[in-house]
Amino acid sequence: MLQNANFHHGKEATNVAFIDREPHCLLGLFKKLPIERLAAGQSLFFEGDPAKGVFEVVEGSLRIFKIISDGRRVITGFLHAGDIIGVSLKDRYLYSAEAITDIRIRRISRKSFDAEVANSPELRPEVFARLCDEMAAAQDQVVLLSRKNAEERVCTFLLKELLRVLCDGRGDLVIELPMTRLDIADYLGLTIETVSRTMTKLNKKAIVVPAGRHSIRILKRSGLAQLAGNDDENGGSRMEMAPHLKSLRH
Repeated sequence: MLQNANFHHGKEATNVAFIDREPHCLLGLFKKLPIERLAAGQSLFFEGDPAKGVFEVVEGSLRIFKIISDGRRVITGFLHAGDIIGVSLKDRYLYSAEAITDIRIRRISRKSFDAEVANSPELRPEVFARLCDEMAAAQDQVVLLSRKNAEERVCTFLLKELLRVLCDGRGDLVIELPMTRLDIADYLGLTIETVSRTMTKLNKKAIVVPAGRHSIRILKRSGLAQLAGNDDENGGSRMEMAPHLKSLRH
């Protein structure tokens, strides 16, 4: 169940009349819907809740995670402005979503979302592309957790965040990291001490430098790619593709 008490919002839109009849992209479905606000640390929904809504992240960042049988938290991803959350082929959410920062979102009912996609030849391929992108990201995460060492995991994470920056059209190579070191550790399957130690090593190697309380600057992109276990050519090609990948973010 969605935690409605955590929101400050207008009436929830459940009727497709609120939506442009022929949106050109998925984000167009949310354009005329009211903004809802959620404070840092509050939950958007929990794993197992009925999947009644689909959300656009307008501003801020969220963590998505699962709690395994022994009570440990496993973070499976981070979402930021422009991402859509809650698109699922199941009737219940497969993970929990929690605000890292104060966030602003727009919500559409699952029923309206499904109806709009079913009736639009433009939206169906985008939904399929996003789901394929999510599957590819899950496969990448399996490789990261099963085959890469600590340094490779941290560098892979930083490269992924850099790709997101380039997708947003920024060229300053400064990565905003609103999540905590513990969040990063839970995402990479490491301890917080290992994450901190690895970041210090990258700083000493002049690969990255601090650029603020929650940001770092990438000084050697090719060096970061090599340490992540990618060769220069592969790492470079993904960066060149960045402007075309934004619409596929999940």
